[in-house]
Formats: sequence, C-alpha cells, structure tokens
Amino acid sequence: MKVEDVQILLNRARRNTLGDILLRTRERYPGKEAIKYKNKRLTYAQLDDVVNQTARAFLADGMKKGDMIAVISKNSLDFVIVNFALARIGAVMIPLNYMLTVADIQYILTHAEVVGLIASEEYAPVLDRASLGMPIRHRYLMEADKNVEGLDHWVALSKAREGETTDFVDADLDDDDLAHVLYTSGTESRPKGVMLSHKSLISEYVSCIVDGHMAAGDVLVHALPLYHSAQLHVFLGPSIYVGASGIILEGADPANILKTIEEEKATQLFAPPTVWIALLRHPDFDRRNLRALEKCYYGAAIMPREILKELAERLPNAKFWNFYGQTEVAPLATALQPEDQLRKLGSAGLPTLNVQTKIVDDDGNEVPRGVVGEIVHRTPHTMLGYLHDPEKTAEAFRGGWFHSGDLGVMDEDGYITVVDRKKDMIKTGGVNVSSREVEEMIYKLSGVSEVAVIGIPDAYWIEAVTAVIVPKQGADLTEKDVIDFCKAKLSSFKVPKYVAFTNELPKNPSGKVLKRELREQYKALSEK
Repeated sequence: MKVEDVQILLNRARRNTLGDILLRTRERYPGKEAIKYKNKRLTYAQLDDVVNQTARAFLADGMKKGDMIAVISKNSLDFVIVNFALARIGAVMIPLNYMLTVADIQYILTHAEVVGLIASEEYAPVLDRASLGMPIRHRYLMEADKNVEGLDHWVALSKAREGETTDFVDADLDDDDLAHVLYTSGTESRPKGVMLSHKSLISEYVSCIVDGHMAAGDVLVHALPLYHSAQLHVFLGPSIYVGASGIILEGADPANILKTIEEEKATQLFAPPTVWIALLRHPDFDRRNLRALEKCYYGAAIMPREILKELAERLPNAKFWNFYGQTEVAPLATALQPEDQLRKLGSAGLPTLNVQTKIVDDDGNEVPRGVVGEIVHRTPHTMLGYLHDPEKTAEAFRGGWFHSGDLGVMDEDGYITVVDRKKDMIKTGGVNVSSREVEEMIYKLSGVSEVAVIGIPDAYWIEAVTAVIVPKQGADLTEKDVIDFCKAKLSSFKVPKYVAFTNELPKNPSGKVLKRELREQYKALSEK
C-alpha cells in the first residue's frame, strides 16, 4: 500500500469533527433523550438519523464541502439539526443574529460569499431582500411542514429530507477544516468573520466540560440565542459531546424559563446577568420548584455582588460559574469556579484546561502581577483567522499569541480581572456593539458637531449604550430626535438607551476623546 494511502487511512481513523462527536454520543446513549423542543422529543439515535437525512438532502441538492451557508432563526430543533448536518458534509455554517438590519445581513452575505440560505419562515423575506442579486443556490425553510405561499422559491427542510436514508454521511474532512464563521463587532464599524475549525470548537468543548463540571446527567435549558457563540459553543456543543439532555426554548422569556426548569427538572442554566436579574424579579421565581437547578453559569458581564448573594440565598442547591472569553477563542478562555465567586468577586477566574493566558504590555512583554496590560492567549480554541482579512489576522496574532483587546490584571494567585477594553466595544445585554459604528451613524444626524458613544452601568443591560453629543451651534436636538434617528438606521440593540448633551468632550493633548472620563462623568445617568 502506498504511503499516501496509509496516511488517508490514518487521518480517517484519528479524525474528530462535530459530526463525529454526535455519532459517538449516539453509539453510547442511543435511547437517551437528546433534545426537546416544544412537543417534540428526540433520542440521540433519532437526532443522528435526522441529521444524516438532512445532510443527504443537502448533498442531493449539490451542496458541497466549503460552501458558505447562512442560517437565521430563533432557537429551534431544526437549528440544532442544521448545525450538525452542515458540519457532517463539510459545509460552513454562518449563524446570523436575527436582530440585524437588512443592510447588516447584506454585508455579511456578500463578504462571506454565501451560496446557501437556511431560515425560519419569519426571516426568509429578510434574507431575500439582503441577498438580492447574489448567486444563491440553496434556500431552505426551517420548522416548516410544507412549502409556504409567497416563498415558493424556498424548500421546506422537512420535505427535502423525506425519503433520504439515515446512513452515516462520511465526508472527506479534516479536524482543522473550517466549520463555522461567526461575525463579531470590533472597533471597526464593519463586523469581522471569525473562522472556527472543528478542532478549535472541540478543544473548547473539552475546556467547557472540564472547567464547567458538565456531565451526561445534566438537563440543560437552552434559552439564550443559539446564533451566539456562548449558547451554541459553550453549552449546546459540549452537552451533545457528553450526552446530556437539552430543552430548546425560542427565547429568554423569564416565565417560560422558570416553568421549564420546574417541569423538566432542569439541572443547568446559562444566562447573562441581565437575564438572571429578570428571573429574580419575576413573580414566578418563588412559586416554581427550582430545587433541581444545580449548575448556573453567567458571562458577558460582571455579576453585581448583591445579585450574586441574592441568587445564592434563593437557589441554595445551585453553584455558579463565571465564564469569560470572546468569539475568537470559540469563545471560552477563563472560568471563575463556584468556590471563588465571593472570594474573587468580579474576577474572570483562571485560564481553562486548554488555555494559556498572560498579561502583556504594548511591546508584548509580560507585565508583573498586579500591573494592567492586555490579555493574550495561546490555545487550540483560537480561530483560524478573520475571513478575507490577513492583515487583521496578523495583527491579532502578533508575537504568536492571540491578542484579546481586553485590558486586565492578574493577581498573585493567577486570577484575571478585566478592567477595560482596548477595543472600543460595548457589551450590552451580552451582545457586542461597536461604539464607532453608532458614532458614525449619529454623525449623519443634522445638528451633531461631535459625539462619543460609551457604555455606562445599568441595572438591566449591565452596560447601556450611551451617546454623549456636542450639538452644533444653534441646533435644537433632543434625546428623542437622536434615538428615533438611530432606531430607523440601526439594529435595535445598537440604539442608545441614554443621550446626554455637553459643550465639549474631554480630550488628551493629541485630541483623542477620553472615554474613561466620560464613563465616570455619566455613570449615574441610568439612575435618573
């Protein structure tokens, strides 16, 4: 046998892709419940079967390895099936935030050179408008029992897979083949496409499982959007890997989350602090039996001390974890364990199993403990790079470390605390918003001389998008004018929650706006 042929056999025997982990779990737990969505319950054998049928339908339609496929819907069973079916044939999934405007989506579809669209009925017309003039070869409707009037050019996914066999689809794939492209906002007004391979994701799943104490006996509630890397890759993916059971909810409605925890005896829940606060304040919190809930996770923002203490008192059987990271590391980097929640309050914790982290200065030199610097990582979690952007990729990986853009400090025990963002980005309700993008839009409003967009502390949003504006002389601008203008031009989560007017913006000698001073000056704006 030729050396090349032996290598092919070796590569296949050693392969570990997203499609492979589902197959292995199916073989371990064929009759165990994998996913519940509304009135549907699928065992691991049934989930694997329908994934194979869906993958075969895609192949029959001419879809192939490397094809860029955009997916948009609220949480659903078909979202989970599509995720694994695309992975199984080697197509690349691009999950889209369903709150984006048509213009935002159009940019992503064009930039990624998308050739296929998969959407729920609600969002299919949006994709039609965004993809106008593009060479789209595949259009599938999720959660549709039949083709829909007015969307005749879309094929119901359920119909497409009818009659397809359930035989395993064994495509020619490699661990470092591209699996997902996730678009994330940075300091630029345009999002960047983060390329994650099968290896990146599965390495991160292992860190999640070990540092999050995840196990086959877990029963998860998937309530946060699956288009986001947190719910998709910190919870859904790892739960499938270990063979846990998941309940898919369309959204993070507090009443429905609490009801589901009680009825399904859920043991695990992830939510950003904003959602945990909404749960605590809901009248059903004390009326529901939540005793089964044992593992609780939060991220995207620091949990306020009083909220954490209240959660501990009202959920005495539960332990809490703080997960920190970003999409470029798939997205977990560090974890704060339950025993450290109050002892190291506000900390992002220690690097997870497959991550090496340090704090460096502007020249890439490691700084002493207690000194603020940039947080950098080395890990197999990291992305392959930014799609079609080698320059930004090289900048992000300078010195052989991934540069997070976050400023942090490491204490004597090795625990990391994030103190600021080098990347001028706001995390509002767990979603990234580029301040520059909002600023550029506000500058289009007549009467604006200067504007700085910042994030300020907020009881609900944790960090609220806030615009500080210097009006042009004689201009008669109001807060309503600014918000209404932004609502018409921007996705809803990017619209400022607060607007303040001032005579001048604080600047350093080189003319750079001092946003730290603005954050300090306007930090109490949300309390008025």
